[in-house]
Amino acid sequence: MLVEITGKRNEERLIMTSLKIAEKFDKEHTHVLRDIRNMECSNTFRESNFGLSSYKSVQGKMLPMYEVTRDGFTLLAMGYTGKEAMKFKEDYINAFNTMESKLKRIYTERQQWQIERDKGVVIRHILTDTIKMKIADSPHKRFAYPNYTNLIYRTLFNKTAKELEQEYGVKSKENLRDYFIGSDLEKVQSAEMLVSSLINCGWGYGEIKEFITNQSQKLIAVE
Repeated sequence: MLVEITGKRNEERLIMTSLKIAEKFDKEHTHVLRDIRNMECSNTFRESNFGLSSYKSVQGKMLPMYEVTRDGFTLLAMGYTGKEAMKFKEDYINAFNTMESKLKRIYTERQQWQIERDKGVVIRHILTDTIKMKIADSPHKRFAYPNYTNLIYRTLFNKTAKELEQEYGVKSKENLRDYFIGSDLEKVQSAEMLVSSLINCGWGYGEIKEFITNQSQKLIAVE
């Protein structure tokens, strides 16, 4: 891939590797490394736009390479001329713009996910408070929330909370819901609001289970 998205969640950036630059400009990788090291730019610019990394060669050796940002590539490529070089510069601009649009879409989806996650915290409190207030005290009351949660998960995903945690590889102290995409969070929250309403109406677990099961297709189709 010409341009890549790299970095941790919320810290992604677009980069190109010195390996890819060497390949596309038909240069020896050692020459591209030399060109980067010999650039007469400030240390601040170099540190911000040329990240020293490594790759495994076909012989299995770890060798140096650079991860290059758009600004770094622009400055480096100024010195590369010729018809093929110009074509590659055009391809790079197009690839960068495409990946930049993808990165913006990721950020937009993440913002929507955070909205749904914040809503989910409130809705979960509504459900737990409804259980506390509306379900009669008994030795089994403390199991009500996990029972309703598993009912919702089985209805929507055909798996229990524990099975979903295993599927997503949720670690200790992590929250399963942080692994859901925004649309799945919305479905869970819609089902939780429905369960809260039915409990408020005085329905028991058996009645709610039957109703939720019968409404499963509508709940799955929530957008």
